[in-house]
Amino acid sequence: MSFSISESVKAIKPYEAGKPLSEVEREYGISNAVKLASNENPFGCSPKVAQAVLSKLSAMNRYPEPVPFILCQKLAEKYHVQMENLVIGNGSDDIIALLAHGFLDPGQEAVMPLPSFLMYEISVKTAKGVPVMVPLKDFSTNLDGLVKAVTPKTKLVFVTNPFNPTGAVITKDEFLRFADQLPDTVLIVVDEAYIEFVRDDSVYNALDVPLTDPRIVTLRTFSKAYGLAGFRIGYGVMDKAVAEILNRIRQPFNVNALAQVAAQAALEDTDFLSKTISGTHQGIDFLTQKFTEAGFEVLPTQANFLMMDVKTNSREICEKLLRKGVVVRSLASYGYDTFIRINAGTDQENKICVDALISVAGK
Repeated sequence: MSFSISESVKAIKPYEAGKPLSEVEREYGISNAVKLASNENPFGCSPKVAQAVLSKLSAMNRYPEPVPFILCQKLAEKYHVQMENLVIGNGSDDIIALLAHGFLDPGQEAVMPLPSFLMYEISVKTAKGVPVMVPLKDFSTNLDGLVKAVTPKTKLVFVTNPFNPTGAVITKDEFLRFADQLPDTVLIVVDEAYIEFVRDDSVYNALDVPLTDPRIVTLRTFSKAYGLAGFRIGYGVMDKAVAEILNRIRQPFNVNALAQVAAQAALEDTDFLSKTISGTHQGIDFLTQKFTEAGFEVLPTQANFLMMDVKTNSREICEKLLRKGVVVRSLASYGYDTFIRINAGTDQENKICVDALISVAGK
């Protein structure tokens, strides 16, 4: 039997997720592995999440709310917007796909940094759009390059702040100058998956004063700072007209009931969030200091991860680390053959990672 496959789908490079710990331990015959490869929250999630999820389990015979009312109400209060300005997704990548399908006709363009989150490119291609890639400049988003890449066919521009995998940021002044140069017909998608970890007050935060520009769509996630990666839930804040389009085409029950109550509980536990951010900052500072002292080049970061040059083949370094039970991310697939990315872990995990990396690198 032969099938006709979309040419745009044929061109897609599949997303390669980081290996789960269980797979690593089976493959390498190890136990108690340390995973610092996927920018996850090493402190878990709020205890209130478990309580909320357990209380909901008896109702799993019922469909979830199509729009999670209480969660949307709390987000609207938090950011001083209306509930109609919100779209809840099965992770923020769900909303990325909705934007591509809602606003791109075949052949129309979406401009994005290179490298960047692969789901930008995949979503654009599945919508039969054309991704236009603009290489970074000095490990940072090339805003001038993004502006120059815009054509009459451009409908979306993606920016990530802080940027993954480098940890670089866009300041308020830089972003406003950038946005002023883009036409009114282009939506500016600002992915702020790591914004909670930012320490520099000069960094642009789209939700400090939301909805001042109807072109801006802000994406946030519960996966990182809130520790809900396994639940798959994120959200977007945007102009009501944009939200109406996304809600028109999204699946009717795109976010499961447990994820809804988990996010609601996580949002309420501000103490846990504060402890996560503080612990992450301490971890980043520790890793930066130790790796710098060992002679590695560590890039400045405002996220929960850092990018560093190991001055040798990063795939080989990561393979050696795996055999020691430490999982970090080679950035060779991003075009940085000698760089790795490491997210902050617990104090113990950070120390294990430092010792293992210094050992395998011969420092």
